[in-house]
Amino acid sequence: MKGTYFLGNKRFETREIPERELAPDEVLLKVAACGVCGTDIHIYHGSKGSAEVTPPVILGHEFSGIVEKIGSAVDKVAVGDHVTVDPNRYCGKCHYCGIGKKQMCENLFAIGVNRDGGFAEYCYVPQSQCYKLDKSVPLEYGAMAEPLACCLHGLDRLRMRQGDTVCVIGGGAIGLMMVQLARLSGASSVVLSEPVQLRREIGLSLGADYAVDPINESLPQRLREILGTDGADVVIECVGNLTATGQAFEAAKRGATILLFSVPKAGSFYQLSLDDVFHKELTILGSMINPDTHERAAQLINSGRIDLKPIITHRYPVDQVEEAILMQMSNESIKVIVGN
Repeated sequence: MKGTYFLGNKRFETREIPERELAPDEVLLKVAACGVCGTDIHIYHGSKGSAEVTPPVILGHEFSGIVEKIGSAVDKVAVGDHVTVDPNRYCGKCHYCGIGKKQMCENLFAIGVNRDGGFAEYCYVPQSQCYKLDKSVPLEYGAMAEPLACCLHGLDRLRMRQGDTVCVIGGGAIGLMMVQLARLSGASSVVLSEPVQLRREIGLSLGADYAVDPINESLPQRLREILGTDGADVVIECVGNLTATGQAFEAAKRGATILLFSVPKAGSFYQLSLDDVFHKELTILGSMINPDTHERAAQLINSGRIDLKPIITHRYPVDQVEEAILMQMSNESIKVIVGN
């Protein structure tokens, strides 16, 4: 069994994974596909993930596979099942777990962040983290369940109303899923702001009513032309840089809700106009990982009501994780998958 270990300082090494006995509640998963996430990029550059990273560790927290072996107490899945993995586990004992905000858990740990994950041929996974996929569903779609689950939590936070107008900032994998979820949630109009032409075209094919190039067009002006108002009811920022943050505030009409969904670079600060927050009566939200939404994501993927095929653009073998991360950082890709 091979896996590619992150050693810190932008270094990786493919090694044999030590075999061990399964714990009673564990499964051995033959990994089929693992997505490269923006969190992996942050870790590659030396930042923490959802939890502290201590190399050497196998990264990769967006993954799916086939159950190869099961522990003596496993009763949720069986050998041969296709599953997607929720990487995040919580202590259940701290203050935040106790008040129903386990995504803020003081002892959070995550498979593929501070426990060996999916950039490998096989992975040991607690059965509690496994969710079944229909065998008719491509396994690489199952690798998209974790980011989709995070998107669902963000949408839950927004509490969108039927008929709201929505502007999505950024047409990467997250933005393109948000476009579809906004449509499924009853948005009357969905506008995608994205500078890369291919991503705009894919966004339109996935349900965006309009796509704006914010480099060569004025986003506020185009929103006035498209929506007939001074912005959108709901703005979802999915990029993670200060330019996109600024565009999100420009796109917000009076009374709008802004979801700053993306993972920002550590130490990022945005100079906010408090006068705008007051006079426009803005609601500004954040969103952290995927508490209690992974099963819904798996059900949505099984239903076929969200289209993931055009979002996955590049695939790499397990011994080329660094190359996969570098491709995920480029504008050539949308979603990069590491697979066996």
